[in-house]
Amino acid sequence: MSMLLTSTHIRIREPLACQGPCGPLAEAAKRGEIELKALARGCYPGEPLPEEALPGLRSVGYWDAKNPQTWGLGWHRHEGLEIEFQETGKMFFAVDHQPPYWVDSGQLTLTRPWQMHRYGSPNLEVGRLHWIILDVGVHYPNQVWKWPSWLVLTPEDLQTLTYLLRWNEMTVLQADRAVRQSFLKIAEAVETESEDKRISRLAVRINELLLNLLELLQKEVVELDENLSSSSRATELFLKSLQEDQNAMRHPWTVRTMAAACGIGTTQFTTYCKLHTNQSPAEFLRKIRLEAAKELLEQSAWTIGQIAQECGFGSAEYFATTFRSEYGLSPKLYRQQTEKQTAFIAPGK
Repeated sequence: MSMLLTSTHIRIREPLACQGPCGPLAEAAKRGEIELKALARGCYPGEPLPEEALPGLRSVGYWDAKNPQTWGLGWHRHEGLEIEFQETGKMFFAVDHQPPYWVDSGQLTLTRPWQMHRYGSPNLEVGRLHWIILDVGVHYPNQVWKWPSWLVLTPEDLQTLTYLLRWNEMTVLQADRAVRQSFLKIAEAVETESEDKRISRLAVRINELLLNLLELLQKEVVELDENLSSSSRATELFLKSLQEDQNAMRHPWTVRTMAAACGIGTTQFTTYCKLHTNQSPAEFLRKIRLEAAKELLEQSAWTIGQIAQECGFGSAEYFATTFRSEYGLSPKLYRQQTEKQTAFIAPGK
């Protein structure tokens, strides 16, 4: 399977800026277009969680949209397992390359850390949506899940839950009464004014939710696919993330660190990389960085140094040398030629 970088993968933004996946949600809440109640860490919107409280919990809360929205959440990937419950209304939801869904009231969505997903077509509908994002220490399906230490489910139950979540990519399922009640209780905990009581209640309610989710999955007919946890699949997802995530692309990767990110050895990683891209890891990384840099030269006013940094080249000099070797001219000359070609195109042609 060949993987080629397209213009849809390039996201023009300020270099090194922290832009959370839920920026449009935060902005809508500020404008008063949506009610947002959430506790969060990092770039997620909501009231900050205390640093020492419930490690691994990245975001928990709900939004309530009384009117159709003028925004949606584009393609993104979270660093944890995301469980969502559509209490009322409906939502257009798409994940990876699967057919999109209309998630109806009373349904759950499950998104694993390696799955790209989006909400809205392109905008969101009326509805009340609950969610929780838990960091389980993985980015690819073949890695070992590390659940937060404050969970009280038995090791056997956590092992079964991991198994059911890891080896299937069921995305939408019908919630039962127990799961629904767990999300409503979590919402009440988020709204609790006393910080100590809020954290204690959240810990209890989240444990309850995971136990109810386990029982729901055990009742469902779940088609398991062990290929989803294979080294080949992990390599494929990792290479895809390099194309789609500018932060991942500019990381100072080596073959060893790329293989380690997939949880496999360098020889095996190199073999699977060639299988999926027909290129060595170094060739693939260099190619997608150069393609990204080319688009920035064409579409932005950034300096050569900024583009070099944004696309993961160690220096402007190394970027220029690599670019000239690939395309036969310097980045500066390529930009000049592109500008001249654009100027010669008559309006409306």
